[in-house]
Amino acid sequence: MTHPETHILDVVCSNCGASHRLSTTSESISLEICSNCHPASTGIAKASVGGDRVERFHRRFARIAR
Repeated sequence: MTHPETHILDVVCSNCGASHRLSTTSESISLEICSNCHPASTGIAKASVGGDRVERFHRRFARIAR
């Protein structure tokens, strides 16, 4: 069995422009969002319109309890 050929790529995030060096079997990779600009990694989350899960739970069951 032969091993796949690996390539070392400099992948650039199209959102923030950060460059990441990867060793991969693919010849090209494109990133729309990376760990530098993803809201879960940065801690900057967008405000949700419907509230968090606990608030939605209380609103839903407040209507049923009436």
